[in-house]
Amino acid sequence: MTAKALFEKTYRIRAYEVDFRDQAQPLTLLNFLQDAAGEHSLRLGVSVAELRPRGLTWVLSRYHLHVDRYPGRGEEVLLRTWPALREHKGTVRDFEIFDAAEKTLLKASSSWVVIDLATKRPVRLDDHLPPYPLLPRRALATEFPMPKALGEAEQEFPFRVRMTDLDLNRHVNNAVYAAWALEAVPETIQRTHVPSELRIAYRAEAFYGDRVLSRLRSVEKGPPAFIHQLLREADGRELTRLESRWTPCPPGLATTHRGVV
Repeated sequence: MTAKALFEKTYRIRAYEVDFRDQAQPLTLLNFLQDAAGEHSLRLGVSVAELRPRGLTWVLSRYHLHVDRYPGRGEEVLLRTWPALREHKGTVRDFEIFDAAEKTLLKASSSWVVIDLATKRPVRLDDHLPPYPLLPRRALATEFPMPKALGEAEQEFPFRVRMTDLDLNRHVNNAVYAAWALEAVPETIQRTHVPSELRIAYRAEAFYGDRVLSRLRSVEKGPPAFIHQLLREADGRELTRLESRWTPCPPGLATTHRGVV
């Protein structure tokens, strides 16, 4: 059977995937995107498992996400993903998540490259991958602009890379970087707001045992927004740049201190 450009999969939000509001964590949604992308790439014949024996692998370069609503525990959602664009050294994969009423919960676009594991350099897709179907439609009209440089940090959180943070490429999973970045956002914001937009640029790898610093400064005007940086403490290498924008929680879901509003 010929693989299709559009892939659909249903997910149910489980108890260990929610936050203190009983809503899906951002990490949960990012894991859903990664899971669906991996399963679809397997059906297309271009999965990481198929590339690694040839000395190649997929690497996520950029993410741009908009979240309209975080689904709650027990809620069933439908995820759709498709490769939207294929160029010489990169491909764009887009995503949408819908609730049971077919209302959009999330839209996202991602940019990927295939790298040679020996040289760590991107390769031409047409030289190494078979053709696969595209759906020339974008979930988000984005050109993946580079997030702003951080400069001086207002807050800094340390993390040490654990075995459970690693992916098949043996470096930190892309969703973990986002979770580390959001952890640095002040508690007062996290209890009353949720991240509604993320822009992420992955720039270098982190490995088991590395100590990573999650650094942040706020954007002064408008609703809460932050510029993030993850760097390796040992050599100061910038691993990831991010920008996050936050919107108020729906009524009844915000919390202050350790009690419910």
